[in-house]
Amino acid sequence: MENQQIPNLKVVSQLDEQTRVAFYKKTYAHLAGAVLLFVLVETLFFQIPAVVNFALSLTGGISWLLLLGGFMLVTNYAEKLALNSDSVQTHYAGLILYVVAEAFIFIPLIFIAMMAADGGAFNILYQAAIVTLSLFTGLSAIVFMTRKDFSFLKSALTIGFFIALGLIVAGTLFGFDLGLWFSVGMVVLASGSILYQTSNMIHKYQEHQHVAASLGLFASLMLLFWYILSILSND
Repeated sequence: MENQQIPNLKVVSQLDEQTRVAFYKKTYAHLAGAVLLFVLVETLFFQIPAVVNFALSLTGGISWLLLLGGFMLVTNYAEKLALNSDSVQTHYAGLILYVVAEAFIFIPLIFIAMMAADGGAFNILYQAAIVTLSLFTGLSAIVFMTRKDFSFLKSALTIGFFIALGLIVAGTLFGFDLGLWFSVGMVVLASGSILYQTSNMIHKYQEHQHVAASLGLFASLMLLFWYILSILSND
C-alpha cells in the first residue's frame, strides 16, 4: 500500500509566517475539539451507571495501579499512532483514543469533586477549568513571545514524572495520602510540560503534524486540570 508522504520536511519554525500561523490555528482548533470531545464523552459516561461504577471500583489498591498502567499503555500507543505515521487518519485515531481514555480515568476524580461540592459540582469544575485555561494561556504566551526552545526540560520532566509515579505507587500500596503539596508539585510539573509541548509544536513538528501536536498539548492541559481540580476538591 503506498504511503502518502508529505514532501515538506521542515519543522514549523522554519516555515514562512503565513504557513506557521495556519499550522498554529489548526493545532489549537484540534485542541479545542479534543477538549469538547472530552466533555461530551465524560457527560456520556456519567449517564451510564455501569461505567461510573466500574471506574469507581478500580480506584482502590492494585486495581488503581492496573488502571494507571493501562492508561499509560494507551497513552503510549496513542502517541505512537499520532507521531509515527504520515497518515492523517492515524493521527486522528491516536487523538480520539487518548481523549476517550482520559475521559474514563477522570470519572473518579470528577465524582469526588461532585461529592465534595455538595451539589455545586458545576462551580468547582468551572473554577478548575478557568484556572487551568488561564495558566495554559500564560505559559503558551511565554513560549510564543520568547521563541525559546524548551526541549532542555525533557530530562527534568522525565525524572519528575518517574518520582511522581513512584510516590503514587507507594501511596497506593501503603495507604498514605500524598497530600496538598504533591498536587502543587504536579501542577508545577504539568506547567513545565506545557512549556515543553508548546515548544515542541514550534521546533519539532512538521506542517502536516498538527493533530499530533494537539495531542501533546491536550495531554499536558489535562494533567494540569487534574491536579488543579484535585486541589480545589480538597479545599
